[in-house]
Amino acid sequence: MLECKSLVDINFKDKVAIVRVDFNVPLKDNLKISDTTRIDNGIKSIKYVLENKGKCIIMSHLGRPKGKGYEKKFSLENIISYLEKIFKIKIPLIRDYYSYGFSIEKYLEKNDVILLENLRFYPEEKSNNKNFAKNLASFADVYINDAFGTCHRSHASTNSIINHIKESCVGLLVDKELKNINQLLYKNTPPFTAVLGGSKVSDKIGVIEKLIKVVDNILIGGAMANTFIKYLGGNIGNSIYEEDKLDIAGKLLTQAKEKKVNILLPIDFVCSNSINKIDKTIISNSFSVPAKLSGYDIGDETIKSFTSIIAKSKTIIWNGPLGVFEVNEFSKGTFKIADAISKSTINGAYSLVGGGDSVAAINKNNNYKNISFISTGGGALLEYIAKGSLPSLKLMKL
Repeated sequence: MLECKSLVDINFKDKVAIVRVDFNVPLKDNLKISDTTRIDNGIKSIKYVLENKGKCIIMSHLGRPKGKGYEKKFSLENIISYLEKIFKIKIPLIRDYYSYGFSIEKYLEKNDVILLENLRFYPEEKSNNKNFAKNLASFADVYINDAFGTCHRSHASTNSIINHIKESCVGLLVDKELKNINQLLYKNTPPFTAVLGGSKVSDKIGVIEKLIKVVDNILIGGAMANTFIKYLGGNIGNSIYEEDKLDIAGKLLTQAKEKKVNILLPIDFVCSNSINKIDKTIISNSFSVPAKLSGYDIGDETIKSFTSIIAKSKTIIWNGPLGVFEVNEFSKGTFKIADAISKSTINGAYSLVGGGDSVAAINKNNNYKNISFISTGGGALLEYIAKGSLPSLKLMKL
């Protein structure tokens, strides 16, 4: 179980903190923020430092720039007005912080909050460059990692920087993530059910192997279910599957059986010839999908089976949609699962939802209010479950 030093354990009076946040927010075509959730979640640690008489240097990435310098659509200039509105102060945006002779002091003399330009404008960030990390560390007394969504990345601002600064800790957001995931894995109440969706078994091999050791039920939907059904001899029609992962699917089924864990696969699918030009949909047994059709959502019998198990569960984790929920005709399964998890939580279960698509589904039908904890990490959540640690946090392990 990974536990890290928290910022509440540090005295920030007269100190400068450099805070790695995840302000990778979606932008509209006019470069205005379309969803402020990540910023709203990330400002609490910054406010904590300021309230405790410290100063903050904020650093983040935004989007996927080429790493060759400034790109307007990925610039943090697009979010600075929202930050200034929150903190009710002017915040300078610094672009040349990795240049010869640069000094942060002149900015710190006049400002309590400073924003560094997109870290990924510099190729040294993603390459975990030691000199780039050392440069960032030189700006501050304390390093705070509050970007859980990037903690599985070994980048300069999340990894190497820790080796070059006197004090380091996790922020309020990351601390909350760790406590909730640890509760899920190590302090759970049975029956414990995992709901896994998405397209690839390969993305979740380690996760399934770890969950088999701690859960009672694993409900598998989405395209990844096809690989298991194919291994078991089912006819999946034109549905996608991972041919090179058939043996792994078999091994996972065997491991689950040995541990007396119930792996439930879809009973039926909502099928069509396409997700774009939908002539009609039919319900098919999941093991006998017609040759030219593909399964794009779980059917009513599967919904009934899955929701029945969820209703009896006391601990639930959900990662990955059960179908192509962005298309109305194939959204029912995912939303019914979201409803079931929400209802079970209201009735006393502990629930954790993580991964962009799962969170989007929870948000879309307002079930987010009833979920015990919604993780801000997708890949980071899965890696922590699978490995019990994260590259950017194990260096700060207590």
